[in-house]
Amino acid sequence: MPERTINLEQPILSRNEQLAAELRARFAQTGTYVVNVLSSPGSGKSSTILATNERLRDRFGLRCAVIEGDIASDVDAQLMKEAGMPAIQINTGGLCHLEGNMIRQAVDALDEAIGLDAIDVIFIENVGNLVCPVDFDLGENLCVMILSVPEGDDKPLKYPGIFQHAGALLLNKIDVAPAFDFDRAGYNRVLDDLNPRAPRFEVSATKGEGMDAWSEWLAGQVETARA
Repeated sequence: MPERTINLEQPILSRNEQLAAELRARFAQTGTYVVNVLSSPGSGKSSTILATNERLRDRFGLRCAVIEGDIASDVDAQLMKEAGMPAIQINTGGLCHLEGNMIRQAVDALDEAIGLDAIDVIFIENVGNLVCPVDFDLGENLCVMILSVPEGDDKPLKYPGIFQHAGALLLNKIDVAPAFDFDRAGYNRVLDDLNPRAPRFEVSATKGEGMDAWSEWLAGQVETARA
């Protein structure tokens, strides 16, 4: 029997693109803005979402919910619920990214619980990974890439795809920058080549530095999408 190679990647991605288009149409119908948050583990995705939610809620009157993606546990979802955010947990069981079918199920659960039209912004906290999530459209309006200072300024060189893909770039934990050898000028020079159009924000989610500017920009994106 002759040797054969079966490529499963294309059918999987094609199916995901179809689901993403359906999700995007659904979000547009209810006026729900969706933010796909990408980063490596430990960059501060959860703390950034919590701090952003606080500002969007209190300053702009926006109602936010979150879909949490993790390999295991519901620690982050419980944290979001304690802060008053509706949260749905997705456990991937080892898969290193979220896919459209997972988001559809989570959105169905949110819709059943509170109604999708009652949510202005959904944050999707993707699985911590700098490679795989880039390949899977989730129907989002915006992809945000968060890098934390302790991870090092070389990450855009090592993982260019995720930085090129992002619609906004956040450098988190700048409050601890004096303790790390992080070359901000070099980091920004690389981003100038990879993704000069995406706005950049330097923030400390836990200390609040830079979070007002980031949240104001995001609120403006929500308003623009509605218009």
